[in-house]
Amino acid sequence: MRFVLLPLLITFCLTVCCCQTGAPASSTGETRDTGNLTVSAAVSLKDAFSETGNLYKARTGKTANFNFGASGALQKQIEAGAPVDVFASAGAKQMDELAGRGLIDVDSRRDFARNTLVLILPRDSPLNLTTFADLAAPGVQKIAVGNLKTVPAGQYTEQLLDHLNLRAGLQPKIVIAEDVRQVLDYVARGEVDAGIVYATDAQAAGGRVRVVATAADDSHALILYPLAVVKDSGQKEAAQEFVNLVTGAEGQSILRKYGFASAGSR
Repeated sequence: MRFVLLPLLITFCLTVCCCQTGAPASSTGETRDTGNLTVSAAVSLKDAFSETGNLYKARTGKTANFNFGASGALQKQIEAGAPVDVFASAGAKQMDELAGRGLIDVDSRRDFARNTLVLILPRDSPLNLTTFADLAAPGVQKIAVGNLKTVPAGQYTEQLLDHLNLRAGLQPKIVIAEDVRQVLDYVARGEVDAGIVYATDAQAAGGRVRVVATAADDSHALILYPLAVVKDSGQKEAAQEFVNLVTGAEGQSILRKYGFASAGSR
């Protein structure tokens, strides 16, 4: 009798495990886990959204799986048909282009945060820089910035340097990073002399870098973060719940904790 029951017990255990992990019950079922959300978000949101994801889980019982990266790269993934439910960008440009191609639910789109550009140095840097113009000094050899094609922070940096008439002169010093957190890492490790990141990234560095200058608001386009439900999401209601959480009082409190300003602030 013991040998007859053993296979049945094993089968029961495997069935329970599959149900608990959200794995498909059979090879012919849906391969995407429809119990959870996929949120593609600008990497500068990593710390704030990770905490927001925990709150979303507590409120809804659903898990938000995050895909963090450069906003432009995430945009291209959505254009290529990646299974994404919510997109949060560090710039309006990427969201506008997706809207123009009919790939987001425009009625769900919300601006939810603002940010600021800052100039950072390694914590122990001997350089005495106090303005962005000081980047032209001979002692500054390498300056890390985000990829101008895919990283909104890089695009804002380009606007800033053009505004200050610095871009042409600094071009030989520029080191391109694939996203703003890579800029932060280059500076924190002392692999470059300086970098331009968001204020929230500098805060996240926890003392590994020091901020020496902040860009004026009129030196570049407004750094506004939009998010929206992706048109092809199979979980529109759950995705909208995430958008509502981010834009609601609790989500905004989390964003402020990590240094973001509200979308309507000036």
